[in-house]
Amino acid sequence: MDTVFIQGLKIDCVIGIYDWERKIRQDVVLDIEMSADIKAASVTDNIEQTLDYKAVSKRLIDFVSSSEFQLVETLSEKIAQIIISEFGVEKVKLTLNKGEALTGATGVGVIIERSRG
Repeated sequence: MDTVFIQGLKIDCVIGIYDWERKIRQDVVLDIEMSADIKAASVTDNIEQTLDYKAVSKRLIDFVSSSEFQLVETLSEKIAQIIISEFGVEKVKLTLNKGEALTGATGVGVIIERSRG
């Protein structure tokens, strides 16, 4: 398997458990590594035979920006499920960074890895 990646995809959404967080929008930043067989595309130079990272990012922007989860864990899981089920990815590694949500830290969040089946 090869890896197609998206780094630093910033999306604003409603995320958090506190009342004040439910009233504002915050940025989350996604780093995504997706295992896919892209060899055929390298031979044919045809986008139809690869994992289209633009299509993945558009789908995630639409989903995340309209979501209102409380936990980054839940949001991360849903994102991984979308990537695997809708784009045929065998394995995904996702880092979701909620930024400066913790005083004194430049970033907090989760890193998950999920596989098909």
